[in-house]
Amino acid sequence: MGVLAFRDAAHLVSRTGLGAEWDSIKQLEGRERQNAVERVLLTPAAPLKPAPAMTPWFKLEPMRLNDMKSRNSAWSIAQNEGKRLQAWWVEQMLTTNTPFVERMTLFWHNHFTSSIQKTLQPSLLYQQNLLLRKHALGRFGDLLHAIARDPAMLVYLDCYQNTKDQPNENFARELLELFTVGRGQYRQSDVQAAAKAFTGWGVDNNTGKFVMRTAHHDGGGSAFLGKTGNFSGDDVINILLAHPRTAERITEKFWLAFVSNQPKPAVVSAWAQQFRQSGYDIKTLMRTLLNSEDFWAEQNRGTLVKSPVELVIGTVRMIPYPRESTPEMLNLCRLLGQELFDPPNVKGWTGGDNWINTQTLLVRNAYLAKLSRGNLNENVATNLKLPAAPDEQLVEWMLPVKPLKPLPTIPGARRLVRSLLLDPAFQVS
Repeated sequence: MGVLAFRDAAHLVSRTGLGAEWDSIKQLEGRERQNAVERVLLTPAAPLKPAPAMTPWFKLEPMRLNDMKSRNSAWSIAQNEGKRLQAWWVEQMLTTNTPFVERMTLFWHNHFTSSIQKTLQPSLLYQQNLLLRKHALGRFGDLLHAIARDPAMLVYLDCYQNTKDQPNENFARELLELFTVGRGQYRQSDVQAAAKAFTGWGVDNNTGKFVMRTAHHDGGGSAFLGKTGNFSGDDVINILLAHPRTAERITEKFWLAFVSNQPKPAVVSAWAQQFRQSGYDIKTLMRTLLNSEDFWAEQNRGTLVKSPVELVIGTVRMIPYPRESTPEMLNLCRLLGQELFDPPNVKGWTGGDNWINTQTLLVRNAYLAKLSRGNLNENVATNLKLPAAPDEQLVEWMLPVKPLKPLPTIPGARRLVRSLLLDPAFQVS
């Protein structure tokens, strides 16, 4: 496999972190590829910032009774506390020394979506974020079982209202369609059977914790994906984990997030088989992916559009320009289509090329231009400390492919870095 050249190390850091940070690249440069990957995978998670101040729990009953006064009050509190929660995560991403953990948490946040607008429960979303962190590089099966008991998810997908007298299929449907096997692998009768298995799974109205209400559970027999029995929710999850398509869909999603926008079915299938054989060990899947020839292939570099979080937060982690305030950064992410803890729907952010349209491209360019605006005269003292490196290496640092615009003819690192920042190639990784 050989050792990593500077641009290879930059590729690994960019794809697994938040911004191609110079120091991180230099730490990996010259290492054997496998050794560098292990360094990324095995770095212990950094301590978390203290939790933001939030109301522990809003009782669900007033909302279920359509008590508009209580609901409006809860909505107002949730909006204010939601902003604190969003700011907490932005600050964590800005200051952490283990950005890979944040990137993986964000990946699962977009797979198992829940939102402030639907739940009105920022404190529960904070707990969900901790859960995603805990399992981010663990076993997918453990994560799936845990998320099915997660109070924010139970509220977001209405599973807390799922009883034998009034079945609610929302969670069961998304469990099959989005979280595991996907469309075409099940029938409506399977959704109904899954919903039946999860009846009684709810949230304690006084504590906001998961509770199993056996009196509301329908324990009768049913057929689910070709199997029959008196299934519990855990039984349904185990059947889904045994289905080959679950591993394939998760693996494909990893490819789209870390390799390119064009998965290779045969490679995805092989990786998925290894993933299942490992007991759905996420770290094993990432190890396979990051050591693969497809990850390092030239044709797959510069193929992933940076998400708003990568662009807004990753850029200031990468280059020491004076940063915007946290509320301004949150607003920028919102304008660019990625509001933390508030994905657009249960499918999450589509990502990829969908991050770019005529409106968001203008906002992206305006942000980068504003961030880098200032005196470009190299003889004028500023606090901007750029790496002392040849121009060629600065280009490799900032762009995954060759610049699409001509480089400045006037020499100087500040001017070159700003030119590269405004090059369209900076928008991809």
